Amino acid sequence: MTADYIRPSIKDDPKVRNALNSMPTDCADSFTEPQLHAIRVALIQNRWQKHFVDNRGTFFIPFVGWRFYYVLLVGRNRRALSRQEKKLTLTAFILCVLSFLIISLLLGLLLLYLLKSALGIDLFKDTSLGIWDWWQSL
Repeated sequence: MTADYIRPSIKDDPKVRNALNSMPTDCADSFTEPQLHAIRVALIQNRWQKHFVDNRGTFFIPFVGWRFYYVLLVGRNRRALSRQEKKLTLTAFILCVLSFLIISLLLGLLLLYLLKSALGIDLFKDTSLGIWDWWQSL
């Protein structure tokens, strides 16, 4: 008993179908089955589609009746940056470094002031910032 199994065409694959629909018909019809298999493998194995975090979903707002989708992608940027993006990245990096340095400096000065006060060293007679009193009240 032989089964009449009809092997589906590679053109029925959604990724291949979308690729073929985005090109002119005469060009899409010129591909052979092995070429379409190669295209499918190339479409599936794109490295740019792999992300460290790839969270996609939908949510529904009940009383309005609208459905929304969200996409959260996090990963290494493998594309070339434009000149504006390079400037923005450099500016953000400089701001982060300066913020870190300023916060570190302020925390260091605070620790030095608390150490000075704990040792009883008084640099200026009868002056206080009130930080030592606040620290002791904790």
